[in-house]
Amino acid sequence: MGVNAAPVVPVYSFSVWILAGFDPLLILIAVFLGWKADQFGKVFIAAIAALGVSVLFAWLVTRIGLPWPAPVAADLPTFFPVRTVSAFLWAAAGYGARRVFDRRH
Repeated sequence: MGVNAAPVVPVYSFSVWILAGFDPLLILIAVFLGWKADQFGKVFIAAIAALGVSVLFAWLVTRIGLPWPAPVAADLPTFFPVRTVSAFLWAAAGYGARRVFDRRH
């Protein structure tokens, strides 16, 4: 890199971004914990827990060499902001679904 060279930011297609938000384990854990939350504030805790577990699991699966829809590795994009927002939205969906289900029964 020369003196005037700017760092190059990698560009990823939308399909790569969307995979980070639709990580199957993230969805499963976030919706389950959101469903179990009895106060809306606990949705944030559910999202953080789902994010942590799904990222660790995806890293482990990627490290072993198995294919995963949203892999995590040092040389791959992790998209933590996308995963964080996704975890919150899925947990909120689980929380909301539980409230709707409880009102009907």
